[in-house]
Amino acid sequence: MKGIVCEEIGQFRFANDLPEPALTEGHAIVSLRRIGICGTDYHAFKGNQPFFHYPRILGHELSGVIEQIGANEQGLAARDPVAIIPYLHCGECLACRRGRTNCCTSMQVLGVHQDGGMRERIAVPVSHLLKAEGLTFDEAAMVEPLAIGAHAVRRAEIEPGDTVLVIGSGPIGLGVMAFAKQAGAYVIAMDINEERLAFCKTWAGADRTINSLEADAKERLAEWTNGDFPVAVFDATGNAASMTKSFEWVGHGGKLVFVGLVKGDIAFSDPEFHKRELTLMGSRNATRDDFRHVMEVLGSGALDIEKFVTHRSPFNNMIDSFGEWLKPESKVMKAIVEL
Repeated sequence: MKGIVCEEIGQFRFANDLPEPALTEGHAIVSLRRIGICGTDYHAFKGNQPFFHYPRILGHELSGVIEQIGANEQGLAARDPVAIIPYLHCGECLACRRGRTNCCTSMQVLGVHQDGGMRERIAVPVSHLLKAEGLTFDEAAMVEPLAIGAHAVRRAEIEPGDTVLVIGSGPIGLGVMAFAKQAGAYVIAMDINEERLAFCKTWAGADRTINSLEADAKERLAEWTNGDFPVAVFDATGNAASMTKSFEWVGHGGKLVFVGLVKGDIAFSDPEFHKRELTLMGSRNATRDDFRHVMEVLGSGALDIEKFVTHRSPFNNMIDSFGEWLKPESKVMKAIVEL
């Protein structure tokens, strides 16, 4: 079986001799069709991804077709198109028992803690497959990154009419914006890239955009919110400086949600934090309900995945393409590998 292995930092190997996955009870063999490339994959390749060990087969934004499957309660059958939930939870810890499977204490994420989808076929628990009928393979692969944004919005309990600020206009930030709009929020997008900010308006429906490098950014944000500032701020940058500064943007009694992950510590002013009675939240991964919500929205045609995916490559050319996608001048929004 063909596959691509990240042998060590900065090194991929194309393999023709990977072992075939075995069909075991409760699992299915999925023939992969699309692999989305995520910031996690870039970070792992460059050596700055937490909780990571080499060698590893990357890839967790996955769609494909069931090749083999036994009797199951999900009603899935061979030849069904599927999206894959890559977060393998234990089902027994406190978080799992309370339905918070996205932050299982023994979480194993495909492509991070276990080998992922940069190969022709993979064995997946049937419980982590969702039938993707009516969706393209591109859309089914994009359910996972969009579900991260949908989960963050649900976690923040956004209500219609709320003003929210989303910092970071990468794929995760765009997903937050899109699903905040789905929840009825007034969305302000913040970034330092004007081209990305324009895309926030045209693709995610952001109502306003602001460049955080502008000297009067805070004053403008205050003006737009009548001095209240946003009721919720989502930081999807994975940048320590941005995450530290994000405390300044939240209104009194508001919520700050860290969707991005940084390999380091974040410090903040405790008096300011208490004065405004802020709620600081982490938002990790997504649940099955979030995946289903995203699939419903995609099925309605509300989001244009063709514009979201800006770069693509055949599987056999992925290693060369990946090197190009790492360059800022390539202006990658979302890349997909096709099998």
